[in-house]
Amino acid sequence: MTNSINDLFSITGKTAVVTGGSRGIGRMIADAFVSNGVKTYITARKVAACQTTADELSAKGDCIALPADLSTTEGRAAFVEEIKQREQSLDILVNNAGAAWGAAFDDYPEDGYDKVMNINVKAVFMLTRDLLPLLLAQASTTNPARVINIGSIDGLRVSATDNFAYGASKAAVHFLTKNLALRLGQRGLTINAIAPGPFESEMMKHMLSQYGEKINAENPLGRIGNPVDMGGLAVYLASPAASYVNGQVIALDGGRHLGARVD
Repeated sequence: MTNSINDLFSITGKTAVVTGGSRGIGRMIADAFVSNGVKTYITARKVAACQTTADELSAKGDCIALPADLSTTEGRAAFVEEIKQREQSLDILVNNAGAAWGAAFDDYPEDGYDKVMNINVKAVFMLTRDLLPLLLAQASTTNPARVINIGSIDGLRVSATDNFAYGASKAAVHFLTKNLALRLGQRGLTINAIAPGPFESEMMKHMLSQYGEKINAENPLGRIGNPVDMGGLAVYLASPAASYVNGQVIALDGGRHLGARVD
């Protein structure tokens, strides 16, 4: 083993699954993986969007669209079976697919709460469980397979918006990350979470259009995140350099979860 920069951070030749990979943060991560030699499967509910993204990213490397609704038992089962038919092992799983629901507390709908929890928490747990045999197939404690869960700074601090289920779900993702890291590390699997602040995404589109200047002004770095920020951290967590990083929740927000910028 050498300490050259290429060896420390190379992810070439690995195989990954990125859920919610057709747009936003999922696409940023998939793009970084494909561009650095990772065979990357992306999944999303919308068939056309998933295939379009895969076609676009395939100009840079190996990207395959496997559309699926991972919020349902049937959808997850079909997706897992398809992956098992195609691959004998899996190096990286990025649990990114998520949902949000905003409503005043007095009117918050039960079906909205259930949707957010099912997609953001239950699906993460179940998909990780179901793909575990593939993740462990070639893994070891010195060369572990990686699970990267996408949380949120709204799971680290209380949001000013009425996204009650979303914040609770992301806090649950953070704790689930730590719980599974403790239990599965000896089997050759590291589990870490990225807690993003604002990035360009469909989920943030309304907030950025209404409050973009305020969001930028309050950030300690004066800006929102970009694809290089997200892709860089994901590549690091998937690389040999992060082989001993386990159970961590890494805020990727320019420091915003610590407070608003003070001039």
